[in-house]
Amino acid sequence: MTEPFRISGYVFEAMPAVIAAISDGRHIGRGEAAGVYYLGDDQDRMVSTIEEMQPYIEGGLSRLELQQALPPCGARNALDCALWELESKLARMPVWTLAGVPEPRPLTSTFTLPADDPQTLAEKIPRLSFAKAIKLKLEGDIAIDRERIAVVRKARPDAWLAVDANQGFAASDLDDLAQIASEFSVALIEQPVRRGEESALEGWRPGVPVAADESIVDLNEFYERAAYFDVVNIKLDKCGGLTEGLKMADAARSAGKQIMVGNMGGSTLAMAPAFVLGQLCQVVDLDGPIALADDPLASEIYRDGEIFVSEAIWGG
Repeated sequence: MTEPFRISGYVFEAMPAVIAAISDGRHIGRGEAAGVYYLGDDQDRMVSTIEEMQPYIEGGLSRLELQQALPPCGARNALDCALWELESKLARMPVWTLAGVPEPRPLTSTFTLPADDPQTLAEKIPRLSFAKAIKLKLEGDIAIDRERIAVVRKARPDAWLAVDANQGFAASDLDDLAQIASEFSVALIEQPVRRGEESALEGWRPGVPVAADESIVDLNEFYERAAYFDVVNIKLDKCGGLTEGLKMADAARSAGKQIMVGNMGGSTLAMAPAFVLGQLCQVVDLDGPIALADDPLASEIYRDGEIFVSEAIWGG
């Protein structure tokens, strides 16, 4: 990464990823995964799982059969997305058509500020002068987090603003968080409490939508925990690929929930299938390549605070 990136309880200095490529001899499908750090789904684990699946893939395992062969994980995401792209090339139609998704349009994406100290944030905010939507990482310290939000809102009173606690808040601090959100016109609160402690959100009404990230990994957890949230953040590394991501979007829509698409980091290749899913979403958070030091395509997919990933890059 271009510089360390701080969230509640973790600092990222690099974003190791795995790329799976599947070929029929003429066409190649590709998928990238970064895994899920808080579930121990790292690069070594993904590589090992993909290598275990190699003979089954070479034997013709289908994308739908893959859903049964592997649980939700980064390895399944990489393989699933590779199969989507290969299928699109064999069918001579783009992935979005195969998925039944509207023709892609540019999407406003959030661009994320880390949980740095307020003075450092003030120095970094000008870098996001192009952004229409900003997401600010919090750590769960009410006093410092209030300063962080105040700094961002003062610099960008025009921006749509979300805050993401990454499980950082105790239940006793939720009302203070709601007050701060109201004071600074925060539009979304993401994952305020720890995974497994969602019951603390029951009856809490902060006046803005509350999104699940770590609390809802896949479709099964959506059915278990969606009642505590207004928005579900679907990440392909969490749910194991575009196939399940589309199912989660359908389930969320049926349940009257808003849909958000996010990312665990990664390059333009990782954003591409998520961009397809993003066509169905109310909130889009696909800024991963911006933080990388070595993604040559990043400058091609972002413009004026929006993301657009063409079929020439993936899925066409």
